Amino acid sequence: MHCNSSALRRCVIAPAVAVALLAISCVAGYWLSICEEMDWEQLDMNPRVIAAIKKAKIKSIQEIMNLSGADLQRLTNLSRTDVQYLLRAISGALRKNSVLTALQLFQDRNHNTSQHQKLSLGCPILDSLLQGGIPLAGITEIAGESSAGKTQIGLQLSLSVQYPYKYGGLESGAVYICTEDVFPNKRLQQLIEQQPKARGDIPPDVVQKIKFGSGIFVEHAADLETFHECITKRINLLVSRGMVRLVVIDSIAALFRCEFAAKDSVLKAKYLQIFGAKLHKLSSKFRVPVVCINQVTDTMDEKGGAAQCSPGCTTKRVVPALGITWSNQLLMRLMTSRRTDQSLAANDAPHQGRSALRTLRVVFAPHLPPSFCYYAVNLEGVKGIKETPPNL
Repeated sequence: MHCNSSALRRCVIAPAVAVALLAISCVAGYWLSICEEMDWEQLDMNPRVIAAIKKAKIKSIQEIMNLSGADLQRLTNLSRTDVQYLLRAISGALRKNSVLTALQLFQDRNHNTSQHQKLSLGCPILDSLLQGGIPLAGITEIAGESSAGKTQIGLQLSLSVQYPYKYGGLESGAVYICTEDVFPNKRLQQLIEQQPKARGDIPPDVVQKIKFGSGIFVEHAADLETFHECITKRINLLVSRGMVRLVVIDSIAALFRCEFAAKDSVLKAKYLQIFGAKLHKLSSKFRVPVVCINQVTDTMDEKGGAAQCSPGCTTKRVVPALGITWSNQLLMRLMTSRRTDQSLAANDAPHQGRSALRTLRVVFAPHLPPSFCYYAVNLEGVKGIKETPPNL
């Protein structure tokens, strides 16, 4: 068989390039977060220099990094020696905040990037699709149309995280941030009641000891300001105290849907980068998975009709909301879809009525190939389907 060597090189290099691009995005967001949050009083500098910076109304390290030495002298009225001293102090402070390189991500030798430990979805079939579950460091997006089962997966993860490590959990709680609808407490109580049956792989006495309801902290954030305060203050406190090891945001798109007009695309992109950087910092520092539920928008082909679908897609082509700026913040993107033309058997019926067949698809991830599996939402929760349903 003839093999094109250049094509082969592209196939081999592609995963490394993908990881490198992910690293660049993560590192850029991480540094942006550090530069914006660092307080002048934290720097080892002469109070006279700090006073000059404040008098010049320079509010962040990012502003200083964008200025030349001559501009800093002019704005602060400091001497050249003082400016050099200032830049050395800032450089030293930034070096203390360790970052990850593309090589570390690719080789997976750093503790913070380990792909060996995952958060289970509470279903062996779904875990098999994701090679163990949700990675502990990074942002995972679950996108899909309404009624595709996104919130059901979020609730199931909030329960799964509370199990012991040996059963795929993290022995801690979860924060569930609602941005548009009220928290589905009734459905959560159903899932809690069904845990002994849903997790038959776990001894009943282990399940009974877990106080699931007490381990889920619910936050409501209907606007960007409230959301910013939530992820920078309240959640940070819970995570730092070890009370929480999972953050679920339902949904991320709702925060931006009404806040920005079409002409505000640059400002919207800036906010997406800022929030992405803060979530990355939270996740990498404490090894906390961040799961963002996202909405979708329709897309058309060049002829103006619905685009053709690949296996595992819905009957019409949809793409996740928020565009490429948000996509660059993600470690992994999962798509859920719901087939209204296929119903499951009676024994797979959900908690209300008959269920349409659902699909969970891996769109991209540095450690996974594009793939998909079918699943059902029943009284016990989200369950993968081993065999392909008939008539597909």
